[in-house]
Amino acid sequence: MFLVWILACSSSVKGFSPLNLRIQQRGNKHYSASGDIPNQNNNLYDPDEDLEVQWDLFKKHHAKGSYKGVWTSYDYIGDVIDETIASVNLDYDESDDSIVQTHTIAVGAKKSDCATCFDSEETKVLPVAKYTQKDLRKTRLASVGMINGPTLLRSGAMATELVLSSGDGRVRVVFQHAPVWAAGVEPGSGPPAGLRLFRTMVSREATRGQPPTFESEAENPPGEGDPIFFRGVPPFKWHMEWGGTSWTWGPQAGNRGWQVERMEEADAWHGRPTGDGPNVWNLRLPGGVLLQCPRIVSDDATGIFRLAWLPTNDDLLRVEAGVLALQPMAMEDDTVVGFYPPALTSLRSDVMKKTGELPDLPKFLKEEEKEALKPQSDEELKANGNESENDTDSDS
Repeated sequence: MFLVWILACSSSVKGFSPLNLRIQQRGNKHYSASGDIPNQNNNLYDPDEDLEVQWDLFKKHHAKGSYKGVWTSYDYIGDVIDETIASVNLDYDESDDSIVQTHTIAVGAKKSDCATCFDSEETKVLPVAKYTQKDLRKTRLASVGMINGPTLLRSGAMATELVLSSGDGRVRVVFQHAPVWAAGVEPGSGPPAGLRLFRTMVSREATRGQPPTFESEAENPPGEGDPIFFRGVPPFKWHMEWGGTSWTWGPQAGNRGWQVERMEEADAWHGRPTGDGPNVWNLRLPGGVLLQCPRIVSDDATGIFRLAWLPTNDDLLRVEAGVLALQPMAMEDDTVVGFYPPALTSLRSDVMKKTGELPDLPKFLKEEEKEALKPQSDEELKANGNESENDTDSDS
């Protein structure tokens, strides 16, 4: 967990003047929620104002209609185990200021059918939830980032959903952790030792006529400001100078923020795909998508869930959530073990722009990786080219 949070508000939330965020200072720069002259009055966290801001964020960045996508599920080792063509429908009803969420499942459809799968009668609509300003359920927002959960499922598993929004598209990830027992302990015979990741669902989705795929984006390129999900993103695109804004939330401090002139290397976790410890599960996907979460969530540490996305080569979006689970309850009956429901302890969302190239290669890269990424002079390129030609000639 971060010892120092780089807190900031997204410039995309201009006009949210009802909430006076606490202003932080970094490099003699101040940043306010409205983007105007900062309000120096550090008001205490106001729950009513927070609800208003949360509702505005939900409507602005997510309640845009039907997000069609391919829901791809991965197992613990990162193999694809299932694909479903479906849509998340978030429809705003102005008459009663509410948002209704439903899911439309294209029954039996395949990727090759994406262009017409939602036109057929073989669809099933599932009601999910109705949201109002005073009832956002387990949803929490910070700028373009959103979390739904952590939520306990009927199976006993814990689901944590992270979402990032850009233009007409979103990247949505659902991590599922199930109870696990220590070696030699029969499952169910006592309290679990932790919650182990067993399934991850990823959806690249957009409010377009069909789910985004490589073929659909090649045939109908997205408009300006809308993401291209299926494009080549070399790994070094993550290793840039980034600056922008961040938004954070905590149960006690509420919403806080400041502007980030230059992201420090220690904070650039998106450039360390395998994470910072042995308990980090990760998956890097084509199109500039990176996932990180705990392999096992235990009661002795806050689990950090992360999603990073490069909607363009010059834009970096990140969302990070802290989750606490398996916290024991004091029970009158010593023979009964109880746990508090899993809880969200922190939320952070970053909206970054590329400000330049890194002057030096990151310290965490291996030496062979550094050599591969170093720029070469014309003489070096010619020399390497000649060596390759000589190698080819000798092989032939």
